[in-house]
Amino acid sequence: MTFAVGQKVVYPNHGVSVVEDISTASFDESEQTFYHLRLLSNNSKVMVPTENLELVGLRPLGSRESIKQLFKILEDGDIDTYKDWKGRYKQNLDKMKTGELPEVASVLKNLCLVSQKKSLSFREKKMFERAKYFIVSEVGHVKDIAEDEAERQVEKSLEISLAKLRKAREREAARASKAAEVAEAGKNIAHAEQREAVAAG
Repeated sequence: MTFAVGQKVVYPNHGVSVVEDISTASFDESEQTFYHLRLLSNNSKVMVPTENLELVGLRPLGSRESIKQLFKILEDGDIDTYKDWKGRYKQNLDKMKTGELPEVASVLKNLCLVSQKKSLSFREKKMFERAKYFIVSEVGHVKDIAEDEAERQVEKSLEISLAKLRKAREREAARASKAAEVAEAGKNIAHAEQREAVAAG
């Protein structure tokens, strides 16, 4: 995979960046090519060796279709939940490292759900902010809209997802309650029949 000067690319955990230069340099008698990136989040500069592109996960800016799929994921109400926060943190960290929109969306939904129940730890709060900015940044650049509008759209999608999850859990609780009522009624009938049998005997 190759990129051109002026092209927007996505750097995992940092968001949208611009390739400002491509240069070569010699190290230990071998020549290496580097992409010079400017991170749009803070204008800092990063050099990435072309041979390490797969390792760092540098990828092209997403397409409009990939952004449509992103919003479907954000709104689907399918949210991973982990009881153990250490397991949750590790899985979310692994997903963030990929820099792939579906994976980062999963992290964002999960931490959004957790934040509804309790305050996020410092590390998870920072991860939540990174995941949110990562997605908002790419949405803004792909759809060519301001970041605050992109953030509004992302937050609205998260609200839809949480609402779907709540409704699904309410239906599940109602089914469980109904099943318990049926089971209890069956027990009562069985006990009544036993009492009648004893009385008749």
